[in-house]
Amino acid sequence: MTEAASAFAQQLNGNFLGMLQWQQLDDLWLRVRAEPRGWYASLVGEAAPEAPLEADALNRFVDEVDALLRREHKQDFCGIVFADNREQPAFIKIYDPHNLGSFCSCSSAPVPPRWVLSRIQPERIEDDGPLPGSRRSWWQRLFGAGER
Repeated sequence: MTEAASAFAQQLNGNFLGMLQWQQLDDLWLRVRAEPRGWYASLVGEAAPEAPLEADALNRFVDEVDALLRREHKQDFCGIVFADNREQPAFIKIYDPHNLGSFCSCSSAPVPPRWVLSRIQPERIEDDGPLPGSRRSWWQRLFGAGER
């Protein structure tokens, strides 16, 4: 990171509130959907998007990532989605249920979120671990060429 970290990097490494219960995640998605313009979706290790999502693409992403989390995070609590603000979210980190590692900053090398929803134009998020093919194909199915 440079001397003056970008707004995106500052936000990515800022303070977040966890959606501990599934109902909190439901409420978060309602707030995101209520103001669908200006959201960027990014996948760790992939090129950052240049334009925000259209409303239908945002809704499709929310539907699909919510279904994936509920299907693959076999817990009666959520705890793997974090937002900068529950009432007016502008930056959301979503962790992969199959790659949680240590996502707190107390680790020397915390695992980055798999997906980020942000109102700030994102930058590429690097990850030392390989991106599973299933996640890449899921992403490509959601955001085929020209659908952003």
